[in-house]
Amino acid sequence: MLQIGSHISSAKGYEAMGKQALKLGANTFAFFTRNPRGGSAKAIVPEDVERFRILWQERGYGKIVAHAPYTLNACSNKADTRRFAGEAFRDDLKRMEYTPGNDYNFHPGSHVGQGAEEGIRLISEMLNASLYPDMTTTVLLETMAGKGSEVGRSFEELREILDRTELSQKMGVCLDTCHVWDAGYDIVGNLDGVLTEFDKSIGLGRLKAIHLNDSLNDRGSHKDRHARIGEGYIGWEAFTRIINHPVLKNLPFILETPNDDAGWAKEIAELQNLAV
Repeated sequence: MLQIGSHISSAKGYEAMGKQALKLGANTFAFFTRNPRGGSAKAIVPEDVERFRILWQERGYGKIVAHAPYTLNACSNKADTRRFAGEAFRDDLKRMEYTPGNDYNFHPGSHVGQGAEEGIRLISEMLNASLYPDMTTTVLLETMAGKGSEVGRSFEELREILDRTELSQKMGVCLDTCHVWDAGYDIVGNLDGVLTEFDKSIGLGRLKAIHLNDSLNDRGSHKDRHARIGEGYIGWEAFTRIINHPVLKNLPFILETPNDDAGWAKEIAELQNLAV
């Protein structure tokens, strides 16, 4: 069965997230570790986490994909912003150990005029100060659309970050379909070619999760504007190939489409029906 879910609000805790995912027909989900537009984090209640783990294990469901806040920018040109990024990142890795063995995804950041090379250096510096040998979480770099001064607009930039990270065995990549399309990768007309390029640059063994989003813009636009599945330039035919591709089909797929619960439930059901 396809591993498919959407972002779930973490406001009411882990058990509530698990139950909400089940209502949507999901068997995986994503959640923000803290306020996505701020820095505050909800206190974790161990008993709540345990109830979630029992709920999830009873159904035999797999990994969930946590998401760092959007405000986390490890390569900002402001020292205070970088300091917050490191502190929040390290705190999130501690919090992730309440649910061992899952994924933690983050946007590499924006270099804000310092240049991609300096951005890559600063991101790797934070990772080297944060990852530790005993952690069970896999940290995922997200592929980016290349809007403004975003780092991670190409597979090669992500590879450079991985190469400079000492505990890179603790890391992987989350491929966002809208982002890579907007960055110029032709996942509609040449999915195999894009995956071959990913394999040469990064290695398919590093690919751990997929953010499944259509795009409001044509390929190479560098805009990053998500659309509902089938309502953008990528389209249902391409998504059918993506979810059934032998390299991708066993990964967790996370919807970040502009929807409400009813819309996500509909997309989840439709994608499950297309999975073979």
